[in-house]
Amino acid sequence: MIFAELWQELEPLGRDPGTGGYRRYSWTPADTQCRAWFTRQAEKLGLAVEADNNGNLWAWWDPRSRSRTNVIVTGSHLDSVPDGGGYDGALGVAAALAAVEMLKDKDFYPERAVVLALFTEEEGARFRVPCLGSRLMTGAVEPESARALTDDDGVTLAAAMTAAGYDTSLLGPREDLLGRVGAFVELHVEQGRALAPLGAAVGLAKGIWPHGRWRLDFRGRADHAGTARLADRKDPMLPYARTVLAARRAAADSGALATIGKVIAEPGGANGVSSAVTAWLDARAPDEARLEKTVTAVRSASMRYSAECGVTLSVRQESYTPPVHFDQGLRDQIEGVLAAAGMHAPVLSTGAGHDAGVLAARVPTAMLFVRNPTGVSHSPAEHADLADCEAGVRALALVLEDLACR
Repeated sequence: MIFAELWQELEPLGRDPGTGGYRRYSWTPADTQCRAWFTRQAEKLGLAVEADNNGNLWAWWDPRSRSRTNVIVTGSHLDSVPDGGGYDGALGVAAALAAVEMLKDKDFYPERAVVLALFTEEEGARFRVPCLGSRLMTGAVEPESARALTDDDGVTLAAAMTAAGYDTSLLGPREDLLGRVGAFVELHVEQGRALAPLGAAVGLAKGIWPHGRWRLDFRGRADHAGTARLADRKDPMLPYARTVLAARRAAADSGALATIGKVIAEPGGANGVSSAVTAWLDARAPDEARLEKTVTAVRSASMRYSAECGVTLSVRQESYTPPVHFDQGLRDQIEGVLAAAGMHAPVLSTGAGHDAGVLAARVPTAMLFVRNPTGVSHSPAEHADLADCEAGVRALALVLEDLACR
């Protein structure tokens, strides 16, 4: 099955017919459909699919010696942000399947096992910790705290995974599995627009900006919209609104990025003053100093605004990823492989987080990007041309062929 056919089967799964965006949240029916699709396609290729203790899926293409040491891993994720685009994560999974099929069609036999990985909860859209599957695997998140994570409906990760048939008492690091990985290469749609002006279909990642998420809880007092005097109100919506603008200013001043894209007002009545507003700040910067400066400025401004309005504020860091520098030797090797095939792959940095960024702390890791002509991502408008996707498949197949022979 060629890439276009794989994509045609995957594309409808988890798509909302009203918005055209994807709602592939972890441990939901849409997620189950996606996992079943991956398992089915991998098994068609003769790969042995196994689930690890953290809910990640691993599809093994073993060499004839069945050696499972120094293995080559590729893959990505299928979960999405709310009403996200179809290419984020999914392109890397479909391309991995297509690349293996391409290699099998040319009668290539790997000397080292090739493994396709499907990571869970990469976006953190449901349980608010991005790259949760890879963070658990590497020990970056404590199992006890992971089990207690809740979604917006109060469902814990433990309950969601248990309902899906997983024993969450087994969550935690997998040193044995990490110890088998010789290299990890993740293909991903470009999130930004650097490749189009360069005329390149495929790029290579140099590193990932440090980034994190902070939860801001504004607590005020519920009141009647029609009777409470403005001077008497303790309205948490006011400091929240001013904080959104403060985040924009702080990011601009520091050369960083800061976004508040999710907010919950309680109790949520149109004719009432809110009792509480919860918002999430996403902040990213080229270096940790500028990130810290941005977040500190936002927190300070928000505390000042809250005090002026008689509102209490608490700020809690929910996740943090330090700067990532991908393995120089692996990147040079991949660059050489692609150059020998006549493929020019510019080297880029990115502000987007990935499972590759988490794994980079433990194993040699690299990333390939496929051109995004508009640069739009985390939106139904996200797109990559079919020809570029197929170029990404060819690039990934070349890389896997080279790495699995060494």
